[in-house]
Amino acid sequence: MPVNFQNLRWAIVASQHPSLRQAAETLRIKQSTLSRRLQSLEHALGSRLFDRTNGGTRPTIEGREFLDAARRFVGETEAITIRVGKRSRGESGRLTIGIHASFSAGNLRATLVDHRYRFPDVDRKLVDGSRDHLMSDLTSSAIDVAFVAEPIPEWGDKSLLLWSERVVVALPQSHPLTARDVIRWGELKEETFLLSQHGPAPELLKLLVSKMGGSDPCRLIHHDVVLDRLLTLVGADWGILLALEGATGATYQGVTFREVHDEEGPMRLSFRAYWRQANDNPSLRPFLDLLRERYPDLSTTPES
Repeated sequence: MPVNFQNLRWAIVASQHPSLRQAAETLRIKQSTLSRRLQSLEHALGSRLFDRTNGGTRPTIEGREFLDAARRFVGETEAITIRVGKRSRGESGRLTIGIHASFSAGNLRATLVDHRYRFPDVDRKLVDGSRDHLMSDLTSSAIDVAFVAEPIPEWGDKSLLLWSERVVVALPQSHPLTARDVIRWGELKEETFLLSQHGPAPELLKLLVSKMGGSDPCRLIHHDVVLDRLLTLVGADWGILLALEGATGATYQGVTFREVHDEEGPMRLSFRAYWRQANDNPSLRPFLDLLRERYPDLSTTPES
């Protein structure tokens, strides 16, 4: 005969009290109900689990052996139930996030910190890369969501407009332009620019070309290294570097950041979150809900 799971739990509670009356009070049921359930369990097992006397109820030798195993079984089953429930609600598991830009400061950093605080059992894996690399990973399901600067018209799945970040220029501390609070594009025309092949560098290069007017507006030196290493080169006076304000939260020796303005004010690039609607990772939905909560004015914009 099958064993009722609740009967197991009640038998364990009964073994922890000297009388059925006290056990029933703990379970908030009638003593007669508990007695019938224990008898049903004993009948299913074909073995007497408890000695019932005027002095109380005590497990038999067979009962102690059975209840020891039952405690392990019930404990493991309840633990598995909790884990599966948390996983299905997106409160645990893994979330792989594609990162397009530095986030030592700003909205992206704040979002990741908030998500870690709310969902401490989610294992977050960050993947850095260019726009094309991240979108390829998204298509192949190697990542769950990607944060990318500037819209991607060719993306045919889900996206959400988020925040924008100001464009800044990283200068050596000895550079004459550090004396200015803001810098105009025309003042950068004779400079040597360091460019990465990672992150938003291609978008920043397009912006530079459009503002300078021409396909080769100034001296460009490409390096296949990440932003942090390029900023070290800026501090060593190898050149200057365009970045987004999310990179300004860290301190780099010999480096000063200044905003770049045109006639309308500071330049900005907009960030969007991209993901696949068919993605069935339970951890993705709470993360997207958090984005909509943090950026309600922008998240009301219709998704592509």
